[in-house]
Amino acid sequence: MKRYASVSFGKDSLCMLLMLIAREEPPDEVVFFNSGMEFDALYRVRDRVLPLLERHGIRYTELSPEHPFLYDMFEREVHARDGSLHYGYSWCGGRCRWGTSQKTQALARHNRDGIDMVGIAFDEPERLGRDYRPNKRFPLYQWGVTETQALQYCYEHGYRWLEDGLELYSLLNRVSCWCCRNKNLRELENIYRYLPHYWQGLCRLQERTHLPYRSGGETVFDLQKRFERNINPFKPKNYE
Repeated sequence: MKRYASVSFGKDSLCMLLMLIAREEPPDEVVFFNSGMEFDALYRVRDRVLPLLERHGIRYTELSPEHPFLYDMFEREVHARDGSLHYGYSWCGGRCRWGTSQKTQALARHNRDGIDMVGIAFDEPERLGRDYRPNKRFPLYQWGVTETQALQYCYEHGYRWLEDGLELYSLLNRVSCWCCRNKNLRELENIYRYLPHYWQGLCRLQERTHLPYRSGGETVFDLQKRFERNINPFKPKNYE
């Protein structure tokens, strides 16, 4: 049976891939769903990994959503349950994880004829049952590899997720889409202070939707005012 590795090029899925290769159990195919809204650092890691895949004879496939992310966010016709019509899903995250649904459905379709290996660490058991399919496997969990160990393994093999000279994993718990609504206040304040390019991107998105960024009703602009008042921000370490 064909063996797929679903790889986002974040720490856990990359560690899984590197360990599979090191154990001489490489997948037949690596599959990446490209939303078009990932941090640039993820794309740089992807580009570094592609020659490794070629050397080991591993097929690489990149999937994309049917429509561009911003089209679905702002322009797509959406028919509500009450019969009303509006345009765009707005922010992705929380109870409206439309981008995540697109990703999981696309991967499920593509990988349906084989084993689908997913990077879920040993200390994330609550994630094992999400989007369950009988052909899914979780090598990191089976090997007892924690999130911290996965990140360290990637570092030891020379992979870093750098933005403006800063390690993304010192700023964020998860490195995924930069506009994901699931980020906590610490992560958002770090984006505001240390990744201004992405913060300005969030501001531009907020200008196009009336829905607040956070479930409590705060817009990106409300968050900016909050962060401006914080005199003791988190200070990440530079990677040297």
